[in-house]
Amino acid sequence: MLTQLAIQDFAIVDHLELDLTGGMTAITGETGAGKSILLGALGLCLGERADAGSVRHGRERTDLSARFDIQHLPAAVEWLSARELPADECLLRRVVTANGRSKAWINGQPATISDLKSLGEQLIQIHGQHAHHALMREETHLALLDDYASLNDATAQLAITFREWRNARRQLKKLSEEGSEVEAKRQLLRYQVEELDQLGLAEGELATLEEEQHTLAHAEETLRETQFAADCCASDEGGALSLLNQASAHLSALPGSDKGTLANTLAMLSDARIQVEEASSELNRLASTTELDPERLAWVEERMTDVHRIARKHHVAPDELCALHADLQREVAQLEEGGNDLEALSAQVVELRESYHQEAKKLSESRQKAALRLGKEVQQQLGFLAMGKARFEVEVTAKEAPSPEGLDRVQFLISANPGQPARPLTKVASGGELSRISLAIQVVAATHSTVPSLVFDEVDVGISGATAEIVGQLLRKLGENGQVMTVTHLPQVAAQAHQHLHIEKQAKRDTTLTQMALLDEQGRISELARMLGGVTLSDQTLAHAREMLHASQRPPH
Repeated sequence: MLTQLAIQDFAIVDHLELDLTGGMTAITGETGAGKSILLGALGLCLGERADAGSVRHGRERTDLSARFDIQHLPAAVEWLSARELPADECLLRRVVTANGRSKAWINGQPATISDLKSLGEQLIQIHGQHAHHALMREETHLALLDDYASLNDATAQLAITFREWRNARRQLKKLSEEGSEVEAKRQLLRYQVEELDQLGLAEGELATLEEEQHTLAHAEETLRETQFAADCCASDEGGALSLLNQASAHLSALPGSDKGTLANTLAMLSDARIQVEEASSELNRLASTTELDPERLAWVEERMTDVHRIARKHHVAPDELCALHADLQREVAQLEEGGNDLEALSAQVVELRESYHQEAKKLSESRQKAALRLGKEVQQQLGFLAMGKARFEVEVTAKEAPSPEGLDRVQFLISANPGQPARPLTKVASGGELSRISLAIQVVAATHSTVPSLVFDEVDVGISGATAEIVGQLLRKLGENGQVMTVTHLPQVAAQAHQHLHIEKQAKRDTTLTQMALLDEQGRISELARMLGGVTLSDQTLAHAREMLHASQRPPH
């Protein structure tokens, strides 16, 4: 339950710390005193949207915190433990700066606003003063029934299945509409791949072909010139080798040929003879291995022509054909898989449709059973609220088309007078009746809630007299099993509370402040008297207030 609320520089509150207990707490004060400030601060701690207007005028920021005892809230403990946060208690803190920026913490660790909302749902429920207006919108009836029957998880799972089914149907429709276009593209790609398959160009083959073509095209010239060069080197007469031999012989015959310059010259001539002999051998070898092969040359040139022709056809360079071939093969494979995807997607659509209808049918059966229980319990509460002759029903009918919420349409029906057929609530109930019906539904919902802390914000609007006293008794009964805080203008309701929180606005010089305090017995009597008789408190009004408080605090017989 909520044990402490601390407010710093929020709206017209300078500084305030409230310690709260279990049971029913009434929150009262004159109109405009700032009762909404308390709920506004609590709402920000629970993740409601913030703006710069929240910050007290002239201050840099507002600092708010709400402390909860979660010993008996296993869902909240699990939420904190799953995020490796301390789980012995729960402290929500929210800071809003004057420029509208907001930061949040959970147990001292930075948190997102969505984290505050998610955890806050485990800690406290706020029933707003405009709940009866929401009853005028039929879509809220389904949500109320699901809340009552704890079907929110099942409804959320059904919504996921519905979205998956819808997305699969859309994708299947798109693929089916594109089928003819895809088939035409598949056929073109198959033809292109087959053509490249037939060409069979290997990686690096084009460079090899170009080198071979160059060799074959110049084979005759190579043979002629290498033979001529070999003859120049080693011809018996007039060849380079013969001339070198003659030169060496003449120089060797000279006196002193083994010394000085002649010796060096003879050595160089010897080296030259060796080089010429090797060159002659290489030339003869090249000449002997060079073949004239016009047929091979014709084949190579035809192969290169095919490569260049297909490259031009695909608007790529010849050396890019192998990469293009691989890309086209992958694209064909993807399109072929697409055909299989179409079949798989069709099967998936059928499977998701069956899953949706099974889940929706099961959810519908649960709603039908819960509708009967909710109708009976609300009917019982209406009896307490002086509408015992009215007949309240929750009708669950089939929708024309599937939706994320299922196949059900939920309507709240009311027959205000005996003998009249039950008609939609939005067409029958008056304002006062709507307030009481809304309160009856909220009391029933609170009775079934697993959240022990409940806030009722002026849910007793439009109720007075003996009915107001009964409303107070209902809220007090709820408070006996948990924590109930109710903002009220009715003394009959406030008198039933276990404790009474008074809110007062005070003007000091150039500033306005709101103060909140828990009232003692005499303070409660004075406040109840004010609520009964206005500003002037007569002895009679005070006596009436004292009797009202004492009567409401007596245990029931």
